[in-house]
Amino acid sequence: MDGHRTEHILHNAESVRIGAVVCLLLVPAFAFAQDTREAEIAARQREKAAHVAPYRPHRAEELLLQARQTLVEQPSGFYPYFDSVYSGGGFTLGDGYRRFTGDRTHWSIAGLYSVKGYKLIEASEVSPGHWSGRLDLLATAGWRDATQVAYHGLGIDSPAEGAAFRMQQGFAGGGVTIRPHKHLLLTTTAAYENYTLKDPTGDSVPVGALDSLIAPGAGANPDYLHTSVSAAFDWRPAADYARRGGQYRIARHHYGDRDDTYSFDRLDAEIVQHVPILRENWVLSFHGRLESTLGDDDQVPYFLLPALGSGSTLRAYSSWRFRDRHSVLVSGEWRWIASRLALDMAFFYDAGMVAPTLDAIAPGSFVSDVGIGARFHGPARTPLRVELAHGREGTRLVFAASAAF
Repeated sequence: MDGHRTEHILHNAESVRIGAVVCLLLVPAFAFAQDTREAEIAARQREKAAHVAPYRPHRAEELLLQARQTLVEQPSGFYPYFDSVYSGGGFTLGDGYRRFTGDRTHWSIAGLYSVKGYKLIEASEVSPGHWSGRLDLLATAGWRDATQVAYHGLGIDSPAEGAAFRMQQGFAGGGVTIRPHKHLLLTTTAAYENYTLKDPTGDSVPVGALDSLIAPGAGANPDYLHTSVSAAFDWRPAADYARRGGQYRIARHHYGDRDDTYSFDRLDAEIVQHVPILRENWVLSFHGRLESTLGDDDQVPYFLLPALGSGSTLRAYSSWRFRDRHSVLVSGEWRWIASRLALDMAFFYDAGMVAPTLDAIAPGSFVSDVGIGARFHGPARTPLRVELAHGREGTRLVFAASAAF
């Protein structure tokens, strides 16, 4: 028994010695293989680094970067100009040239031309951010020619078939905006405005040819010193595109006629409110606006009366469809954010009224419309808005280069 146990112990010891010898032989081999693999990896990395080419963006990416630089970052040089010459001018093309003279101060000159022959040329100088970012300065001058501006008479029941006029306007002025608080804006402006009224181009009937249309100030070409003061509490991320925040604004305008015949004052009040839902996947947006002529005895030329009808007011009605001494507008939208960087969809409702006195404004007499739209936008701008709106006078397709509100 003891001899058998002794033999078993000796056998195990021999196995241990053999295993130890094998390990001693294999370790250098494994170490050598590991060193060789690391050397191969290092060699491949050096070879790859020697042949690395600089990143070249795809053509589509280059176009997006160029568009962002032009529309958002606003560099010096030529740029496409998205705006309207005057409401009702139709599809408009524009271009401009901008030159920075400081970090944010720049001057520019731009022009617009529409399919109806509306024209605008404007030069401006913008100098924001003074006084620790609390003071903005603006100066502008230009000339506008609106060749076929519609006029349907006065009141909410004015006829659908109306007349038209041509309005040429020269203007020059400036403004100052002060921000005593981050969201509080106090603004004052002053401008010289010269108006020349003519017969419209094309087949439109001139305003003076229809005796049935009441047109205050017909035949006059007034010159105005137009001054305004306003206060606004605005906490939207941007004025031309926002999914949250709001603006509450009130403004007082004085139009001082050089001959004092057509001098008048107007009060404007506006509310914009955006209510985000579920982390801004949906947004409820509301808009209310009042324009009120203050002096009952003041004579206001027909082309400067408060008005409704356009792609930013009553969207199913033609531009300047309703005019009178006072106007009220309310709008609501339910917006679905299809793409936070590029696209919103919206259902909307507009209602409004014009009247000769504030007492005559009654909700039961409002005209209204409903519609659906798409907005192509960036972080702070809406360069294209396409909407289909339906009202009592039919359905209209709206193309605009700005947010509705």
